[in-house]
Amino acid sequence: MGKKGFLGEFEQLVMLAVARLKGDEAYGMRIHEELQQTIDRPVSITAVYVTLSRLEEKGLVASWKGEPTAERGGRAKKYFKLEAAGEEALKQSREFLVRLWEGVELGAEE
Repeated sequence: MGKKGFLGEFEQLVMLAVARLKGDEAYGMRIHEELQQTIDRPVSITAVYVTLSRLEEKGLVASWKGEPTAERGGRAKKYFKLEAAGEEALKQSREFLVRLWEGVELGAEE
């Protein structure tokens, strides 16, 4: 995987939230909520949408619009799913981290 292929930390977090939610639960606001609850730190909704857009441009996630609803003032939700390339990128990122952690002992005396 070349340099452009590496995922940033926040990209990984967003993609993992999409993978956890799936289907009709994987829309912007719900992804935002999942991140905030899971990583226990504030997350900007704008950062989530910008990251989703960037991931879609890279071909790692895909999106589609649902039906407009009255509760949303006639607007439709935008849903997201991982593409095969996104799944592969996440698997590779996990493998890289596991390999880097091998032999690491934090807090050990020097």
